[in-house]
Amino acid sequence: MADEHRGGGSAEPSPPPSLGTSADRRRDAATIAGVAALVVGALTALQSRLNGELSAVTGNGIEAAVVSFSSGWILLTLLLIASRPVRNGVAQVIAAVRTGALRPWQVMGGFLGAFFVCVQSVTVPIVGVAIFTVAVVAGQSANSLVVDRVGLGPAGKQAITGARVVSAVLAVLAVLVAVSGRLTEPGVASVPAIAAAGIAGLAIAVQQAINGRVGAAAGNNFSAAWVNFTFGCAILGAALGVAWGLTDYDPVPLPDGPWWIYAGGAIGVLFIATAAWVVQRLGVLVFALLSITGQLAGALLLDWVAPTQGAAFHLTLVLGVLLAASAVAIGALPALRGRRSRSH
Repeated sequence: MADEHRGGGSAEPSPPPSLGTSADRRRDAATIAGVAALVVGALTALQSRLNGELSAVTGNGIEAAVVSFSSGWILLTLLLIASRPVRNGVAQVIAAVRTGALRPWQVMGGFLGAFFVCVQSVTVPIVGVAIFTVAVVAGQSANSLVVDRVGLGPAGKQAITGARVVSAVLAVLAVLVAVSGRLTEPGVASVPAIAAAGIAGLAIAVQQAINGRVGAAAGNNFSAAWVNFTFGCAILGAALGVAWGLTDYDPVPLPDGPWWIYAGGAIGVLFIATAAWVVQRLGVLVFALLSITGQLAGALLLDWVAPTQGAAFHLTLVLGVLLAASAVAIGALPALRGRRSRSH
């Protein structure tokens, strides 16, 4: 003990390096994860623009969706071949269907994803990324109440809280505010497109719920994504074949256009990879809140800086985006408080 106080005086004890360093690392990881969620949300808005551009080049929304989905499926298939955990996850999904732990319809979320990408490819050139995104958020928020109430997701039945109801109402109101500037313009061609985007949002709420069950059965997010993309490619390929056989439509094998319009599928895979990493550090709800906020901000920025022919940047659009972001935050607030209290 004498050696510890050699040199006279009382040396100030140094703080345990492990505790401070560990806390700093957790804070840094949480900050990086939060920024990553915002960025990947903004990239999702970019994906909408890319698929819309691809639709304009091909002249057919279904073909654009096939190209986008197929590129993502190819990337995931390469990962499937290279990764044993991903292959094991797919095998677990198949086993779950065979034993009845998963019903066959619960692994077909890719059909809804395919529908979403088709709507995305067709409507974004008409109404712009921002209005499309707000309409999707409204449909998703509203239908999530029903999805949670009937227990489609892996968490089972969940009560409909007052905050969730307010959130859904605000989300629908956000659409009305965002599109109010468009409805005063001549023509109503954008109204069906906006309605289709809202329906796509309804479908996404169901898709996320049943994909959650597939992910739980697989134990691997990439395995669930591969199943999702596989079914999506199958239904889109069939739809393109029907369109080819019954109409005078002639698919373009390799549509002319800049290379970046083909990046929509890669962004989808990047979203899955980022979600898998961020959720482990921030939780599912915080990731959803941040990614949707990034998506709304990115959509607004795209329509401001590089608008499509059908986009129209109004003050009401900005207000609609802010209302949609508020709707997401209000819906998430009770669970965020519960998560914070459990952490303490």
